[in-house]
Amino acid sequence: MNDINRLRDLMAPTGVLRTTINVGNPILAGLDADQQPYGVSVDLAKMIAHRLGVELELQVYASAGEAVAVVSDEKADMGFFALDPKRAESIQFTAPYVLIEGCYLVREDSPITDQQEADRHGQKIVVGKGSAYDLYLSRAIQYAELVRAPTSPKVVEFFIEHKLDIAAGVKQQLEAGIEEFGGLRLLPGHFMTIQQAMGVPKNRPQEAADFLSAFIEEAKAEGEVARLLAKHNIQGASVAPSA
Repeated sequence: MNDINRLRDLMAPTGVLRTTINVGNPILAGLDADQQPYGVSVDLAKMIAHRLGVELELQVYASAGEAVAVVSDEKADMGFFALDPKRAESIQFTAPYVLIEGCYLVREDSPITDQQEADRHGQKIVVGKGSAYDLYLSRAIQYAELVRAPTSPKVVEFFIEHKLDIAAGVKQQLEAGIEEFGGLRLLPGHFMTIQQAMGVPKNRPQEAADFLSAFIEEAKAEGEVARLLAKHNIQGASVAPSA
């Protein structure tokens, strides 16, 4: 058996490359007017399927938590996720290919003016359930209370509806909320850098993860990731350095 046939068997054991797409992260993916997925992650998935010579099946989810669970359970073959130690228990990750800022949002009349003021007794921070920043803040926050919106795209609406103190999320998503609802502002700076990577189920042979890692490094080095960010007019995200 030659290498490409073995890689096909490892990456797509059903003969189809089942790939999760999280449309809850607008930097990587979204749905068009016909409810079809598009974006950086979709284009990368198509490139990988083409390289392997297999059919691509896109499994679309509204949240990262759902996408993580499906790949962890081997109901999908690969996916696009933010790096996190908890997720690494069930997923083999590549190095990151894109870096995104995680930021805080408050009302314009909020007395909170600095990142350091977020973690205080009596304050409530809303996060998207199962998101990378939910996992991170669950470890980092000591005094404030985390409240979970159903998905990341719902965070700002949930924040307003429930009259919470702070909303946490991807910078671009929070900026979209400011434009949509008004009367809101971002706190200066960011509380984390979200490292976006790819991953396969933990139980897959190392060769599968190695193949994906090599693809990602090549895509970064040859400018493919930068081209896709420009193609989809993504602002505020940067190509991760070589591993």
